[in-house]
Amino acid sequence: MYMISIAAELAGVHPQTLRMYEQKGLVTPQRTSGNTRMYSEADIERLNLISELTGEGINLAGVIRILDLRGRLAERDKEIDDLHKRVRRLADRVHELETREQVNNALMEPNAASALRYLLGE
Repeated sequence: MYMISIAAELAGVHPQTLRMYEQKGLVTPQRTSGNTRMYSEADIERLNLISELTGEGINLAGVIRILDLRGRLAERDKEIDDLHKRVRRLADRVHELETREQVNNALMEPNAASALRYLLGE
């Protein structure tokens, strides 16, 4: 955690700029019990991105929009990952049920022993 002066130095901006970014919702530092702003490593990375974008000529409204879209994209990526995991679990369950059904069907046949050996690859 960094105080505002150190965070501003690390981000290459003036402390007043950080206050303005906070007012605009670009960054939300944590606060101590004495109400001192404390910036995390993630805040510093975000500030560096903001500096990079503004350095490329993007105004703060554009930066806000870009950061919002990045956040939404990260949320969607997580949702997609979660869905992929769920699909894999369901596919595993389907495979398990199909295998169980095959075994049950084989055991119901008159010559179940030979059918079971066939399923086991013997």
